Amino acid sequence: MSLPVKDLTKLLDLLDEENANTALENLSNQLHLTFPREDRFKVGMTLLLLLQQVDLLSKELQRIIAVAMLFDLYKGESLANTPFAPVFVQILKTPGESNDKTQFSGHIPVLSRCEKYLIASLMGYNYKDIIKKTPRQIIEELYLLPNPPPYDSTDLQLQLVERRSELPAVEKCGNPVILSDVTDQPKLGVINDTDAKIISKSILESLVIGDPPPYIQSSQPEFLRPAPPIHRSTLDEVPWMNMSEPNQFKLEYDTSMCVSNCAGAEARRLMGRAFKSVLTLQQQQHLVTELHKDPKLVYHIGLTPGRLPDLVENNPLIAIEVLLKLMQSSQITEYFSVLVNMEMSLHSMEVVNRLTTTVDLPTEFVHLYISNCISTCETIKDRYMQNRLVRLVCVFLQSLIRNKIINVQELFIEVQAFCIEFSRIREAAALFRLLKQLESGDTAGLNSTPTSKNNKVDMC
Repeated sequence: MSLPVKDLTKLLDLLDEENANTALENLSNQLHLTFPREDRFKVGMTLLLLLQQVDLLSKELQRIIAVAMLFDLYKGESLANTPFAPVFVQILKTPGESNDKTQFSGHIPVLSRCEKYLIASLMGYNYKDIIKKTPRQIIEELYLLPNPPPYDSTDLQLQLVERRSELPAVEKCGNPVILSDVTDQPKLGVINDTDAKIISKSILESLVIGDPPPYIQSSQPEFLRPAPPIHRSTLDEVPWMNMSEPNQFKLEYDTSMCVSNCAGAEARRLMGRAFKSVLTLQQQQHLVTELHKDPKLVYHIGLTPGRLPDLVENNPLIAIEVLLKLMQSSQITEYFSVLVNMEMSLHSMEVVNRLTTTVDLPTEFVHLYISNCISTCETIKDRYMQNRLVRLVCVFLQSLIRNKIINVQELFIEVQAFCIEFSRIREAAALFRLLKQLESGDTAGLNSTPTSKNNKVDMC
């Protein structure tokens, strides 16, 4: 948990006053380049310690840098899920300024109005503008401004209260073991800057080194409870037996302990593998059997709309089964949306084709998928891949038309233009002839055999 001395030196270099004319965004980027992701919490706790102890970081320019770094440490993550979100909320809730700079020392960082304004700007709508300014610009622009702008943190506070409610009661009432010295002894600010830096670094090293370091320790009330009364056994209880002879009894181990007896455990394991690789025929049959046994199992095997494309590409038959089971789900529209917008392939066409012949899919879904297929064929650059995809789409459309799944009149212009554009391909020419037959009222073509066997195209 402790931060090594060499890393502490790097952190203090970033907090040096010499960086007063460097944009906060650049300093934050240097911080992320210097420290790996797994050290973010250690760095954040060290920054918080510096902000809590006024004597260790007395220059306002340095504190501006520390505040910005602490906020930007978990950049890209939801503020409510970061470990230092309660600190920012509590700082903005702290009442007006006080002359006693140690009243919150060791608990909540004591910040000036300018520093609070910076936090309010970072948490609000002004983040992109404020992060591009230098520490000196921030002090010059914000120092004379009135109180920080109001920040509506109601939703954030509710999320933090919910998280804090999960902690034991004892964890919520601890006090830090490090407190500032409030006596009249000489402060670091009285000494010259060079000696002050040396003393500050020495004190900081003693606070952050150790396992665990002192700055994460807290003094908590002792959890007291009365001793339980002595248990008095009754005649019908099983007595404790002390074995006098070691070979009198043989110990047996229950191999079924800690083994899940849930019927869906194997199904979840297979589904997890189905997202990554092709299942064997036996595994597919077992998974389908489990889904048929328990119709509600499909909601508990780890499938989400975002993971559907992986399942379609690796195991299209399983994808068909689970989508059929989810037809009555309130999330089926999300699955349809993902299926429509995923990259066109033989497997995605196979899934859509099977669904259209099994259940009544929304018309707008089928039309959108067809438009996506046509658009993909028109934009692909590789001539060989383009020809393969055009053949697939033509056979797919013939199958939909012959099975009367779509009303071709609603897509007539778009499909006809597609056939003309790729008329050099045999399947496109056959689809065009079928469209012309339907346009003339000749339905005999619907009963003829499609161009490719079994409505599929040879991928070789």
